[in-house]
Amino acid sequence: MSKRAYFGTDGIRGQANRFPMTAEVALRVGMAAGKLFMSKDDRRHLVVIGKDTRLSGYMIEPALVAGFTSVGMDVRLFGPLPTPGVAMMTRSLRADLGVMISASHNAFSDNGIKLFGPDGYKLSDAQELEIEALMDQGLQENLASPSALGRVQRIDDCQARYVEIAKATFPRRLSLSGMRIVIDCANGAAYKVAPEALYELGAEVIRIGVTPDGFNINDEVGSTSPAAMQKLVKEYRADIGIALDGDADRLVICDEKGQVVDGDQIMALMAADWAQRDKLRGGGVVATVMSNLGLERFLKARKLTLERTPVGDRSVMARMREGGFNLGGEQSGHIILSDFSTTGDGLLAALQVLAVLKESDKPMSALARQFEPVPQKLENVRFASGKPLENAEVIAVMADAEQRLNGCGRILVRASGTEPLIRIMAEGDDEKLVSQVVKEIAGAVKKAAVTA
Repeated sequence: MSKRAYFGTDGIRGQANRFPMTAEVALRVGMAAGKLFMSKDDRRHLVVIGKDTRLSGYMIEPALVAGFTSVGMDVRLFGPLPTPGVAMMTRSLRADLGVMISASHNAFSDNGIKLFGPDGYKLSDAQELEIEALMDQGLQENLASPSALGRVQRIDDCQARYVEIAKATFPRRLSLSGMRIVIDCANGAAYKVAPEALYELGAEVIRIGVTPDGFNINDEVGSTSPAAMQKLVKEYRADIGIALDGDADRLVICDEKGQVVDGDQIMALMAADWAQRDKLRGGGVVATVMSNLGLERFLKARKLTLERTPVGDRSVMARMREGGFNLGGEQSGHIILSDFSTTGDGLLAALQVLAVLKESDKPMSALARQFEPVPQKLENVRFASGKPLENAEVIAVMADAEQRLNGCGRILVRASGTEPLIRIMAEGDDEKLVSQVVKEIAGAVKKAAVTA
């Protein structure tokens, strides 16, 4: 595959007003993507654009609009809307392209651009490379004539439409009446829609992270900082806490005691329930190489499979489509429900958990721990240059570690796709051995990184 200049593992991302997250790059993305997705017929072509609540969205959005309109594409602006909402609305409005301006769980100082095709799925690597090629050449060619410039319109009801779509995924036979729910929206894209959907389904809703100011997205709130949610759950004696991230494509949950429930446990809960109801397709679940071995054993005991993919919800979705699965996700809380959505959706995943909770007539603490996680140890080693994973000593230490774990655990050593880091993970039944092998591999990597 060609080396990428702009796109990373999930769109284009970086510090706002620094390459590649500049107004100029956004303008080029709009022009290039617009040209690529405009077919040769003479109909009007449409792109829809949503964003989260970061200050820099006000810089990136108009630059994208200028790019798209300059090549003749009409633009519909949604304002703050979750990433999965943009994917849904791309299909619903029969747009040629969807764009989400967000850096997900990152701090306000970062931003990003994610692109969706007309089918609502994230673009393929090949399509992103085509856009990159167009961004660096010939942007002044084939611009629209003055009379053919794109038109721009703001869509005011997109949030209400997403709320209705979300509510429709909750079983009609059930209501959230009598439930007290803490919802933490991370001062991000779901700050209006998530509390509204829960309230309209009957819940008593306690809101946090719903006062965005451009700077406070993911700031000590949201799925990466669940302490605020946990505190409120205990303070208000809520039945459950739900924390979304900045663009609401992932979540973490806590039970009524304030204990956090990660993506692996959420997938286990839903897989067991759906399998029992004959709703689970594909014979199992798709997750990444980071998911806990305990999840794999839990599913195996129920004659279900766990299919592993590289890290990233795009890889999970690709395998789900390929194998006909309808449940997949990541330990971090990206949960993909392909019956309802084309990408991770924190609110939809929360509603499915709430459905199981309501049907069970048990407290969340009785459902939160579906399996006992196998001890897992993670360590990141930063390096300046070279290829430490090709070092003979590192390879030998890794082989020795695998032999010592001998079927009762596993190791995963990989280079980060976004930073100069080697990520080392080991898990197994013997916690002491797991810690030891991670320490040894990290030591070998550090030594190789110095001498690389």
